[in-house]
Amino acid sequence: MSAAGTAGNTAALHRFHSAVNSGDPDVVSKAIDEFVAPDVRFHAPVPMGASGAEALKRVWDVLLSAFPDIRVTIEETVSEGDRVVARNTVTGTHLGVYQGLQPTGKSVSYNEIFIFRFAEGRITEIRGVVDVLTQLRQLGALPS
Repeated sequence: MSAAGTAGNTAALHRFHSAVNSGDPDVVSKAIDEFVAPDVRFHAPVPMGASGAEALKRVWDVLLSAFPDIRVTIEETVSEGDRVVARNTVTGTHLGVYQGLQPTGKSVSYNEIFIFRFAEGRITEIRGVVDVLTQLRQLGALPS
């Protein structure tokens, strides 16, 4: 892949995250349609009964309902070939039901790392590791 292609993939990921950070479910859904292949392979815990881009939309519906002010800050990216790795910090305020937890009003800040594979300018595969342990401890669901 050319340097221009790698840079284009990184730029696409940044535009996708800008849409995610809008907090608007419709904007997020449209961004998924634009930047993510419909049959994306999503290797992370996802809601049952969905796959591909629809699973990703459900994940964001859950997150936006639970954390309406959720913000994903890209701390760094590494690009090679058809892949972009993003190390992110996620912040938000727990104002809706999440993982069975009633809203606590608590703020969360946790880290995640995702590897995105691109083809023809769209995300075709996602592999992620999210620090859910820190998130759940901050919400009081687990002891510190």
